[in-house]
Amino acid sequence: MTKQGYNPYLPSWEYIPDGEPHVYGDRVYVYGSHDRFNGHVFCLNDYVCYSASIYNLREWKYEGIIYGKTDDPLNPDGAMCLYAPDVTRGPDGRYYLYYVLDKVSVVSVAVCDTPAGKYEFYGYVHYADGTRLGERKGDQPQFDPAVLTENDRTYLYTGFCAKGDKSRKGPMATVLDSDMLTIIEEPVFIAPSEPYSKGSGYEGHEFFEAPSIRKVGDVYYFVYSSVVMHELCYATSLYPTKGFEYQGVIVSNNDLHIDSYKPADKPMYYGGNNHGGMAEINGKWYIFYHRHTNGTNFCRQGCMEEIKILSDGSIPQVEMSSCGSNNGPLRGHGEYPAYIACNLFCKDDAIYTGDPWMDGRFPKITQDGRDGDEEIGYIANMRNTATAGFKYFDCKNIRKVKIKVRGYCRGAFEIKTSWNGPALGRIPVDFTNVWTEYEGNIAIPDGVQALYFTYTGNGGASLASFTLE
Repeated sequence: MTKQGYNPYLPSWEYIPDGEPHVYGDRVYVYGSHDRFNGHVFCLNDYVCYSASIYNLREWKYEGIIYGKTDDPLNPDGAMCLYAPDVTRGPDGRYYLYYVLDKVSVVSVAVCDTPAGKYEFYGYVHYADGTRLGERKGDQPQFDPAVLTENDRTYLYTGFCAKGDKSRKGPMATVLDSDMLTIIEEPVFIAPSEPYSKGSGYEGHEFFEAPSIRKVGDVYYFVYSSVVMHELCYATSLYPTKGFEYQGVIVSNNDLHIDSYKPADKPMYYGGNNHGGMAEINGKWYIFYHRHTNGTNFCRQGCMEEIKILSDGSIPQVEMSSCGSNNGPLRGHGEYPAYIACNLFCKDDAIYTGDPWMDGRFPKITQDGRDGDEEIGYIANMRNTATAGFKYFDCKNIRKVKIKVRGYCRGAFEIKTSWNGPALGRIPVDFTNVWTEYEGNIAIPDGVQALYFTYTGNGGASLASFTLE
């Protein structure tokens, strides 16, 4: 039977946020930062790369470590982290990795002869006089580089602008020479930060971080994370360094603004910062982004959704799904891991992961073991009203549902096809220290359906998987 694709698209024990997808030859490569399971800050691990055939996004190959944090001369002891990178193919045919360490304000560059080989440190982006970008008087701090090479020029986009910070004016575009390091056109601001947005069209969606750049036909698409963090927005221009106009939201990692299946202002996942990029893969466009797990901001996982670029160039916002790399709904039978939940919430709404009032009361996707252990993820801490949603399944003649549960819990799981719809059935569960299977005779209507599992009762349950029969 053909393997199916899920969100997150990488193994459940892999934490690669900030994903920038690039197609080289007949493979798509994803470059991102690398969180650590149970890490105490962002991006504690070395850069690794995954790739997939453009004809099969359901299977991803681990390419290994492509660059270590101690490979930069500024970081011999590894005390600094490798923040979100990007890669471009230079005029010489080699591949250039751009990144910023977390405690300095310069853009570092590494190079490799192949897309996913071992990159070697190459140098720092600098002005013609040798001064490094970010260190000249008047320079704004460098952060989150994105790169696009056209002919002998490379366009570098950087920036970080917290809400209310008047010292940061917006994201910058800088033009580099064919050596991939030397500035030939100095930084210019291409969009406003929040204090400078009045009358710009960006109000409410001002630039925060996470620049990403693509060219579609003659139009440049600038993707970024806005000041509300959970959304990836986009602006477009006919020019790479000017004229960008705000267009809309592509994806939100808590599904705010989406009103197709719930109220637009209702969050359906515990969101947080967001970062990703677009890619055309085998004739279809996708947005790569990340979600937050483990109840913290520091364990993020890559997800992807197919998007549509309409004839007028606009991109309608897409829902988070469980089947982003599957190119359609999942089969309506068989066993599915709970970690592919795209909706996760309880009776009290929360927009962000780790909101202080939660105090451990909210469900979370997590895993057993330590960082690097290949332990399948699951949903923990499902207390009364906690709901896990999965979208979508092509359901045909489903008459039984099984679940694997453990934990100090006594209650039942209700199964629904909408987040606030009637229960089609309930499966009682009880206290157990080991994964235990429970089942119920529950008929799911035929057709493409979402499935929601709501826990009602005492204690806290963990959900490992469910089976449709």
